[in-house]
Amino acid sequence: MSIPVLDSSRFLLVLGLCLTSAPFAAPQAPAQSENTVLIFAAASVQTALDEIAPAAERATGIRMRMSYAASSALARQIESGAPADIFVSADIDWMDYLAERRLVQTTTRVNLLGNELVLIAPKDKPVTLKIGPGFPLAATLGRDRLALANPDVIPAGKYAKAALTSLDVWPSVSARIAAAETVRAALQLVARGEAPLGIVYRTDAIVEPRVVIVDRFPTSTHPPIVYPVAVTSVAKPSAAKILEYLKSPAARTVFERQGFSVPAR
Repeated sequence: MSIPVLDSSRFLLVLGLCLTSAPFAAPQAPAQSENTVLIFAAASVQTALDEIAPAAERATGIRMRMSYAASSALARQIESGAPADIFVSADIDWMDYLAERRLVQTTTRVNLLGNELVLIAPKDKPVTLKIGPGFPLAATLGRDRLALANPDVIPAGKYAKAALTSLDVWPSVSARIAAAETVRAALQLVARGEAPLGIVYRTDAIVEPRVVIVDRFPTSTHPPIVYPVAVTSVAKPSAAKILEYLKSPAARTVFERQGFSVPAR
């Protein structure tokens, strides 16, 4: 049987149809590098960690990727399978939450930082108010609201509620709270003048030039503000090097300059 000979134009047409009908495999995204560590960290440590990251990367050869949010939200994401390598919480409770579910390596856990709680006001609308038992916070607010992180779940908000409760002030302001998703969001409400007063960490107030510290809350009015850190149960081995750097003297210098305290270990 003779085989028909195709002219050049018909040959090219047939070839094109064959190529377009052939199966095509889409390229797969490369897996995350062993030399990249994903850190889930409380929003209040953002300024410090962003400053530390370049030096840490030079010292370790490991890239740091950061995700900042409320500790509660980050812990829930890790519980849901988010591939975080390191978790920095703004309180002990949310680290305990993950430890109870075996989602962090408890042998790596350490109390990294401490902080203070302060009352702030917009810089262009300063307020004179001394914090103490029964101090007139509600009267100073007038018809406005007090900005703070959600007191039901966010560490900074929980500390604020505890302090105001201890000072017998919470009942007078509990219905007039502007609850924010993070402590940094509460900070911005005051910075923009949307709230006349707010309660945030001292480290937040230091980095925002549009606010002033009215007064500090006595440490006896709330549980100690502690930032535990740990490597997660799914972490890459390289996460240990970054954790060690976060505990180093070089990192300590940055943390203290940003207003954090560093507990003895």
